[in-house]
Amino acid sequence: MKVAKRRQAMLDAVLSGITSIEALCQHFTISEATARRDLGALSEQGLLVRTYGGAAAHIGHREPELTLEQRRTRQGDVKARLADCALSCIEDNDTVLLDGGTTTAALAARLNERRGLHVVTNNMAALPCLTQLPEGHTTVLGGDLRTSSMTAYGPLAHAALARLTVDRLFLSADGVTELGLCEASPEQAWLKEAMIARAAEVYVMADATKLGRASQQHWTAFPPRWTLITDATDERIEPFERLGATILNPS
Repeated sequence: MKVAKRRQAMLDAVLSGITSIEALCQHFTISEATARRDLGALSEQGLLVRTYGGAAAHIGHREPELTLEQRRTRQGDVKARLADCALSCIEDNDTVLLDGGTTTAALAARLNERRGLHVVTNNMAALPCLTQLPEGHTTVLGGDLRTSSMTAYGPLAHAALARLTVDRLFLSADGVTELGLCEASPEQAWLKEAMIARAAEVYVMADATKLGRASQQHWTAFPPRWTLITDATDERIEPFERLGATILNPS
């Protein structure tokens, strides 16, 4: 592999959560000296931050936010598998809170396989899937419409949440790192925090490309107990295991 191509692949690997020298050497079948030279070159270009024993994505290096349509067309098969895994955690008659996002919308499309659900959501894109819940009903969190993600947010959404508690919360995020859930706006991060405070069980749905990704500037901290639903099975899940998260992988 040519040097430039390998370094681009290494940058992608670091952004996806493969951050230690040892893991990078194994991933690319290269020596430690080569890995250190590549990381050093990427660091000099300002593309990542060198750390003891490896590298990390730049904190605060913001990527353009994807449109809703772009999100819908990415990792569609993986999102379906994550939705299937999440559905297995839901029982008849549960009260379920769905965050915004196309991954949680994929779960919404499966909820008619349970009976008697009360679904609470700020996810306007998920509403068409929630019109025929068997013996169930839907509560929509009001507020201002964020058109780029088709979600409601703001004081009215917080006021509605303050009057509710739920059995299970399913969250999505632009990125998931040891800092928490990465989002494009402070309003989104604040609303996720409020959602976590009202839920007995918290689940984060994130495909492998989002683990270790710090593409935005606003953060929601993890609760003491939570579950990560992801298709990643490699080094990318290790930081979250150390944080005490339960890891669920789709079959």
